[in-house]
Amino acid sequence: MPTDMPPPTKLRRSGIEFHHPVAFWIGTFLLGAGVCAHLPMYVMSAASSFRMVDMPVDGAMIAGMGMIVAGLLLALYGLTPRGDALLRSRAGDPVISLVSADNASLTPAHWTLFIVLIVALIVDIMKPATLGFVIPGMADEYSITRQSASWLAITALTGTAVGSVVWGLIADSLGRRSAILVSSLMFVGTAICGAMPSFAWNLFMCFLMGASAGGLLPIAFTLMAETVPSRHRGWMLVLLGGLGTTGGYLVASVCAAWLEPHYGWRILWFLNLPTGLLLIALNRYLPESPRFLVHMGRNEEARHVLEGYGVSVVTLPPQQRRLSTQPRGWWHPLFVPEVFALSVGLILCGLAWGLVNFGFLLWLPSNLRSMGMGGGTAEGLLAKSAFLALPGVVLVTYLYHKWSTFKSIALFVAVMAASLIGFFLLDKLSAHASGWIIVLTVIVLISLSGVIAMLIPYATEIYPVQVRGTGSGLIAGSSKVGGIAAAGLGVLGLFGSLSASSLSIAVILILCAVVLAAKGIETRNRDLDDIYPGKQKSLADRKRVNQ
Repeated sequence: MPTDMPPPTKLRRSGIEFHHPVAFWIGTFLLGAGVCAHLPMYVMSAASSFRMVDMPVDGAMIAGMGMIVAGLLLALYGLTPRGDALLRSRAGDPVISLVSADNASLTPAHWTLFIVLIVALIVDIMKPATLGFVIPGMADEYSITRQSASWLAITALTGTAVGSVVWGLIADSLGRRSAILVSSLMFVGTAICGAMPSFAWNLFMCFLMGASAGGLLPIAFTLMAETVPSRHRGWMLVLLGGLGTTGGYLVASVCAAWLEPHYGWRILWFLNLPTGLLLIALNRYLPESPRFLVHMGRNEEARHVLEGYGVSVVTLPPQQRRLSTQPRGWWHPLFVPEVFALSVGLILCGLAWGLVNFGFLLWLPSNLRSMGMGGGTAEGLLAKSAFLALPGVVLVTYLYHKWSTFKSIALFVAVMAASLIGFFLLDKLSAHASGWIIVLTVIVLISLSGVIAMLIPYATEIYPVQVRGTGSGLIAGSSKVGGIAAAGLGVLGLFGSLSASSLSIAVILILCAVVLAAKGIETRNRDLDDIYPGKQKSLADRKRVNQ
């Protein structure tokens, strides 16, 4: 076995020490201290029920903002590799095979990664989920209408859409682990949203918070997809999404019910400080993706990570090295002829999902009341429907793992379209039977959660390693763009008509289902490096491992 590996970097359990550890930890300390500098003013506002509107910004808060900016820059510098560390491979270096990793068994290290990423997703989902709980108190304190306060949601969704793409680029250049840590740092810094004295400052900070939240979600799926063995990848990805999403909304609602009555709506933003620090503390259990490390030629680090997962590392002759440079254009692999239609179909699917989740469902209670139902009856039916839809995550996980990945997505998209057509018929026929409304709402909720639970994991599987973060970020961002479009269409009155909104979105969903069914690529039980069209693992690689 060749031994001419690059000089080893100082390694930790996570695969690599911070490139500038002193800068990272000093920066993290300054971030936390800067947020804490805002707490005295918040505590002083207790006498006025924690209302800080128009409160003058004191010297400690100004100094704290400066510490946050300086700390964030220092911490980001700590994550940035020195010089040529981004690409450490040499012409004579051996090649590390990943076939053994694809065929390995699950180990405690895999389960540790799974648990840490569930925690990361719960923290991530908490951020947008908290919006619904802070808007009423914010509208009251700033003396603005609920409609004006809804700009907070639009700003946050815009941030998540931008962050999904930007963080994908970060993940494809600096690494998956680094991108997750950048989000964690941003969570800490944006905790000062809870001390902002004006609505405009809340909008700005909420954009930054949304960017970090939108960035973490697809990267967590990317890291999981590139680390777990092939035969376990599908069900673990879908289960990760289901548990993380459900847990995030649950934790957000529990925190709101527990803390907001006593400490006001601002305390929900200050929770970004402990939750962000929690993710940073857990980074030692968050190894870098071995595929990313091998792709970048950082073989010693990849060897260290693979051995931590109990994988016997196999090296190949240097002439079998895969290119570690980026292909022509960072966006080119996402839209080559072989996957162009599929990429467009996934983007449209994300847009349609955003229209349903942030448009159709948000307006459904008021539309039901306009059909003659009382407010309590409408909300009761929706609550019952949500409870009945919970087992859907088990069905999604089973079909994605046992049947087909792309066919499962196409099926759930088609079912969502059928349920919307059902609402269209109910409205047109003036049929207000509560039984049918419950059935259709349950179907919408199951298909809605199923599509988003599969959509981003599927995107992490079909694109090659050099643009996997960018591709999954693009698909995740499209769902947020759909939410932004839903907010705009709501202002224009589209969602005020149940029949018009349901039929128009159903048409888009039917188109998506047809494209996915016709152009989808099967990823179930396939090695990650074999999925992207035209990219085949060398036969010599497989023979070497099987010997």
